[in-house]
Amino acid sequence: MNSFIPISKPSITVKEIAYVTDAVSSTWISSLGKYIDRFEADFAAFCGTKYGVATSNGTVALHLALVTLGIGKDDEVIVPDLSFVATVNTVLQAGAVPVFVDIDPYNLCMDPRAVEKAITPRTRAIMPVHLYGHPADMNAINNIAAKHNLFVIEDAAEAHGATINGKKVGSWGVCGCFSFYGNKNITTGEGGMITTDDEALYHRLRYLRDHAMSKDKRYWHTECGYNYRMTNMQAALGCAQMERIDELMERKRQIFSSYTAHLKDIAGISLNRTYDWATHAYWLVCLEIESYNEVQRDAFIRRLKELGVDSRPYFYPMSAMPYLKQADTPVTHALSQKGVNLPTYFDLKEEEIKRICDAVKQSL
Repeated sequence: MNSFIPISKPSITVKEIAYVTDAVSSTWISSLGKYIDRFEADFAAFCGTKYGVATSNGTVALHLALVTLGIGKDDEVIVPDLSFVATVNTVLQAGAVPVFVDIDPYNLCMDPRAVEKAITPRTRAIMPVHLYGHPADMNAINNIAAKHNLFVIEDAAEAHGATINGKKVGSWGVCGCFSFYGNKNITTGEGGMITTDDEALYHRLRYLRDHAMSKDKRYWHTECGYNYRMTNMQAALGCAQMERIDELMERKRQIFSSYTAHLKDIAGISLNRTYDWATHAYWLVCLEIESYNEVQRDAFIRRLKELGVDSRPYFYPMSAMPYLKQADTPVTHALSQKGVNLPTYFDLKEEEIKRICDAVKQSL
């Protein structure tokens, strides 16, 4: 009997085990240790930024970025309506007001034209999300931000290594925020990172991340800070993953190519689309079924599971959540019902991709 194929799983080798074992053996298992500084430096260099600030997860990276930039009560932050809910929750947690905008149907990221229309005198920041591995149109978004004197905070949780005209995500805004959750392109189990070129912002991020404790007077705190630190063990795992990141990214591209070859002749479906100015990180393979609504999509997912293949629906529109205000985002609402993510992980074998594609054809 064929084994069940999960949507995702991390790639852990002897290198990761050796580095984590070394961190544990050193007894530096909390938020100090050689691997933290190394991981921050390695990841910042990979993104093409001067600084990296490691955090306990990607959600707190977004929250820390917002509060460090002074975004709070009654400030408006523009976000795309299609994203994981952490994007909007961090805005709310900062005391700010999320303003939802629709997406570009081609790359699933925020539509710059919708951003321009959403700006008010209360707008303080734009938070583009590089969804499923495709970067948002940062040239257009940065031009809008510059015209209106707004901060740009990249939510790059799903797009490690994606580029825009050769320049990596995480280096386009005042800062970029990443997640290293277990299903991401590289992982630390839990964990996050903020990248930036702004030295003053970097130092303040580090200060607030560590309880806002004075550098000169231990256990003296001049304001309310946060415990958003990464552990040395997590960073050790991250350092090992960084040594393999080119290999991990290349395998994602190969997996997408295999899916494309197996599904290319099926009418009425599409896979991840990529603008010619972008390189895709392929966090997850996206399958959109043109004729489907939410009920049909969910039945399709159940049928795949019966055939031994895990999958997941696109994110729901964040504005559809019962605690949030409904938004007029028709593209988001339409595409969220048609989209399914298929298994996309380093150790996925070619015969398993064929089996998944056969299950897709059968389920359709």
